[in-house]
Amino acid sequence: MTWLSVFLVPLVIRICLVVLFPFSALDKILDWNGALKQAKSSFLPTAAAPVLLVLAIVVELVTPFCIVIGWYDRLAAFVLAGFCVASALLYHNFWHYPDFWTRDDSTARSHFWDFLKNFGLVGGLLLVTFGTSLVPADYVATHPLSSTPIYSQDAPAVPVVRPKQGMAHQTEAHPHE
Repeated sequence: MTWLSVFLVPLVIRICLVVLFPFSALDKILDWNGALKQAKSSFLPTAAAPVLLVLAIVVELVTPFCIVIGWYDRLAAFVLAGFCVASALLYHNFWHYPDFWTRDDSTARSHFWDFLKNFGLVGGLLLVTFGTSLVPADYVATHPLSSTPIYSQDAPAVPVVRPKQGMAHQTEAHPHE
């Protein structure tokens, strides 16, 4: 395996997955009143809004850092996935707006797309949490139409972990590693 497969590809994937969160935290800090107004817009008690806002800022600053550097990355990804689910359900409740089917600009449709984007992020974060091993970049380049082992018929139900010299682990699910 090359440095591309071992270091660069996983780093770029993780950065792309979490890049928006620190900027979102910064936006909450710089526009505290606007963020506080949004935090008060859910069914939760308005007195809890400042505490929830501070927690959101901490989650959006700390967990991406942990995910990118690989420090408690599974726990961080799980926490951030939960944050995305909570924010989708609390603040992108598109079903409460009557203008979903209008032809013009629609608040409901805007929230609908944000809701789905949050769950798209949840999927990526859960891949970090429970994910499969990365396939080397050169293998992907030479086998562009191949599927991940979890989708192949001969993939084991649970990957078998076997120690190998020079590597932390080897799974039968990824024999090309």
